[in-house]
Amino acid sequence: MTIATFDRARLEDALLDGLPDLVAEVRDRLAEHWPDYAAFLDTDRAAVVKPAELFVHRLLDMSIANLANPEQTTLDRADETVRRVFEEIGRRQLQEGNDLTRLLTAFQLGARVAWRHVAATALRLDFAPDNLAALADSVFVFVNQLSFSAADGYLQEQIEDAMARERRREDLANLLLSGRAGTEAIRTAAQQAAWRIPETAAVVIYSDGDQEPAGTLVARLEPGALPIRRNAAVVGAIIPEPSGPGRRLQLSRELAGMGAVVGNSVALAQLPRSLEIARIAVRLRNTGVLTDDPVFADEHLDALIVWRDEALVAALREEMLAPLAGETEAARERLAETLASWLKHFGDRQAIAHELSIHPQTVRYRMARLRALYGDRLDDPESRARLFLALEWPGP
Repeated sequence: MTIATFDRARLEDALLDGLPDLVAEVRDRLAEHWPDYAAFLDTDRAAVVKPAELFVHRLLDMSIANLANPEQTTLDRADETVRRVFEEIGRRQLQEGNDLTRLLTAFQLGARVAWRHVAATALRLDFAPDNLAALADSVFVFVNQLSFSAADGYLQEQIEDAMARERRREDLANLLLSGRAGTEAIRTAAQQAAWRIPETAAVVIYSDGDQEPAGTLVARLEPGALPIRRNAAVVGAIIPEPSGPGRRLQLSRELAGMGAVVGNSVALAQLPRSLEIARIAVRLRNTGVLTDDPVFADEHLDALIVWRDEALVAALREEMLAPLAGETEAARERLAETLASWLKHFGDRQAIAHELSIHPQTVRYRMARLRALYGDRLDDPESRARLFLALEWPGP
């Protein structure tokens, strides 16, 4: 007597008839440690019936194949329908917030219960030992296959969910930087991206860093960082609450070596302004005007104001230093250096001499020459202010 003929039909009918008792026992066993799974078996009985019936049909198919060719692994006889059903089960587990390890452990418990029912039914029908062995092999290999399919579905859903969440976070970053979104639109987009709306935020731009570390850094900054992408590459991030306790030190450590610039802290509606300021700071860092690593834009607002338009700075320097044009290059450098120190120290000759490491009498001589060249302009507050700007930021 073989399982491939009459006994298969008898066993299949008996196992299908016994499915309610099998499901009930599995439910009772799950109730102690996995009450949510037990509740699922009670409330979603229709969703359980199809996989259970598939289990019976495919189990017998695998057992017959195993008897016919014991050397062939039953894992190679995967059924596409079964695989898809259990992949969907795995996906649903993630969607419902369940842990993958719990699911696989529950599968193992179900396998032990299923084997007891299958074995008891087969013995009652007087199955031969070789048939029982084939059934045992099929039960546990098949359950491993189901576990693998469920785990694969769980992980696929996890990856797709992460990708979708990342797209929503990118869309939110673009919305915040557009300057055209209203409060309600931002609130809706933030909810979809699972992003807690902060009181303030800032834009970080990676000016020179490798794009791969830049992408990794967005995740490392903190869960609240939103990636800014241009042409599929991560070029920056929006970070919440950049002025919170200890945040500057934290950002200094995390951004070190990235060629990064941190825009000033603003309300969300002002983020386009933070981006604009960060871009100016990036340009000044790249030209050597700013050398910090990283650059915090709010520490250099004076330089940003002066160097926002390089042509204007050049014009100001040309105008204010024109009286020195007739001097030799070495003399121009000494006189400009002395004039800058004189403005900085409010004419204190001793302080100027100390800073420049020269004799006070030399300071007197140089200032006399400067007065001869500039005349009354050195006594005019407005002229002194313009001279200070021209000398304080000489350019890269």
